[in-house]
Amino acid sequence: MPLLLRHAKKHVLTALGLGLLLRLWFIHYYPVVDGDSLVYGEIARNWFWHGIYGFTHSTGIHPTLIRLPGYPFFLGICFFLFGIDHYGIVLLLQAVIDLCSCLLIASFAARTVSRRAGIATLYLAALCPFTANYVASPLTETPTLFCIALGIYALARYAERPGFNRWFWTLVFSISYGALLRPDGALLGLVLVPAMFWYGRKHVPAARSATLALACTLLTLAPFVPWTIRNARTMHVFQPLAPRYANDPTEYIPRGWNRWVQSWSGDYASTAEIYWNVNGSPLDATLLPSRAFDGPAEKMETANLIAKYNHTEVMSPALSAAFGTLAQQSIRRHPFRFYVALPLMRLADMWLRPRTEQLWIDLRWWQYEHHPAETIFSWSYGALNLLYLLLAVWGLRRRVPFTPVLAAYVVVRCLLLLTLETPEPRYTLECFPMIFILAGAALTAQVTSPPPAS
Repeated sequence: MPLLLRHAKKHVLTALGLGLLLRLWFIHYYPVVDGDSLVYGEIARNWFWHGIYGFTHSTGIHPTLIRLPGYPFFLGICFFLFGIDHYGIVLLLQAVIDLCSCLLIASFAARTVSRRAGIATLYLAALCPFTANYVASPLTETPTLFCIALGIYALARYAERPGFNRWFWTLVFSISYGALLRPDGALLGLVLVPAMFWYGRKHVPAARSATLALACTLLTLAPFVPWTIRNARTMHVFQPLAPRYANDPTEYIPRGWNRWVQSWSGDYASTAEIYWNVNGSPLDATLLPSRAFDGPAEKMETANLIAKYNHTEVMSPALSAAFGTLAQQSIRRHPFRFYVALPLMRLADMWLRPRTEQLWIDLRWWQYEHHPAETIFSWSYGALNLLYLLLAVWGLRRRVPFTPVLAAYVVVRCLLLLTLETPEPRYTLECFPMIFILAGAALTAQVTSPPPAS
C-alpha cells in the first residue's frame, strides 16, 4: 500500500471512490440474501447463541458439517456486534473487504511490475462488476477473494526476506482462513506453500526455506484439527473439510441422479433449472437439452422417470438408480463426450458465460425474442468478461514476476472444476485477482522496475 499511496494518491482515492459507489449500487439494487446465505446465517446463530454448530429442526438443534466454520464465524461476529440477521451491515463490511482486496493486488502489481501496472490493476479490480456484484450477497466469495489477494501480496513480501516474520504469519492466516471458508480454498495453500520454498531459497539456504514452508503447512492445518475431532465425535465420521455434496452423514445422496446429470449437463442454466430442483420442486422435461437423450425411446423413458419424480418431488433410491442406468448407457455410447467434451464445455461455460447470475436477468439470456434488453445487456457483460480474460492472456507476454504462481493457481482450479457436474460462473471468480494483475500488466507499455520498496 505505501507505494501506491505515496506516488499515486489521487488515482488510489479515485479508484476506491468509484469502486465503493459501484458496490453500494449493487447492495442497493441487487442484494441477494437467500439460499446458501440463510444456511450460513442459521449455522452462525445456533453456534454463537446456542453453542451448537447446526440447524434448527422441530426436535431441536441438530449438528451439521455441511459447511466449514470460516464464514459462519464471520457472520456470527457481525451478528454479535450489529444485531442478529442484520445482513445489511454484513454487505457493507464486504464492500470494504473487497476494496481492501483491490488495494492488495494493486500493491502486488506496483511492487513486482511497475507503479503504472499497480494503478491499472487497481482500476480494473475496483471497477470490475463481476467481483463487486458478490459483495451484495452474504456468501464466501468476497472473503475468499480477500484471502487470495492477501496471500499473493504476502508471498511477494515474504520472498524479499524469508523468515518467521509478519509476512510468514500473514501467509499462514490467508491460506488457513481461505480453506476454512470453503473446501476449494485449500488450493491456495497448494500453490503458495511450494512458492514459499522456491522463492525463499534465493535468499536463504534450501533447507531453511523448506523448513519455513513445512512450518507454514503445519500451522495452516492446525485449525482443522479441532474441526476434524469435532466431526469425529459429534458426527462419527472423518471429515477434515466439507463433503463434496454438502451433506450430513445421515443424508441420502442420489448418486445415480448426479451421474445422469453429469452425462449431459454443460451449462449453468441446467444447473439452476434441473439439478437444484431436486428435491422439493418439480422438474420440467422440456428444459432438457437434446444431448440428454439419444433417440425417441430414451426421451420417452427420461420423461417417464421425471413424471414419477414429479409425483412425489422426492428422488428416491430406486428412481436415482434408474437415472443412473440411463447415465451408464449414455456413457458407453459417448465416452469421449462424457470424459472430455462435457467437462471442457462446463469449464468454458464457467469462464465465458455472462456473469449475470446475481442480477435479475433470465437464465436463458440468449433468447432474444423473449427479452431483447436483457439479451443485449448479457452480450455486453459477456464481452466485458472476455475483454478481462484477453487482457490477462496478453499480460502473460509481459513476463510479470511470480507469473508461474499466478498461472499455477488458475490451472489447479481449472483441473478441480473439470470434475464438477454442475457448472456455476462463480467458481472461476477466485481466479480474478490473477486476471486483474496480468491485465494490469498488459495495459502498461512494458514491465519496468518498481519504485524502491518501503
